[in-house]
Amino acid sequence: MQFEERELKPYAESVSATDLKEGEVYFSVSFIDKDMKIPIMQTLVFFGKRDGKFIFQDAESFFLGVSYDSPSEGDIATFFCCGEPEINGIYEYEKALDVLMECSLRRRNKI
Repeated sequence: MQFEERELKPYAESVSATDLKEGEVYFSVSFIDKDMKIPIMQTLVFFGKRDGKFIFQDAESFFLGVSYDSPSEGDIATFFCCGEPEINGIYEYEKALDVLMECSLRRRNKI
């Protein structure tokens, strides 16, 4: 099996605030080390914008039917609210994959 070859850009391409769509799945990629070799990836669903903040929900609770607007007792969900600058680490799938491929190259000391 071979994965398609692609040219990686020298910078990460986060999703723009204007391209976010409610109910769509996005991926948060961040790193816990300064060398950016240990990634943390979270799958999020964009809930919408309220009071100038962008609201994302963990994908698992979203697909279980937990709602930001009408939580039920016993519901467990994580919501991430941020301003536009913090969207910098939110990606569409293919762009998140690019970030992880760059990480793989760093881990192999190729960049």
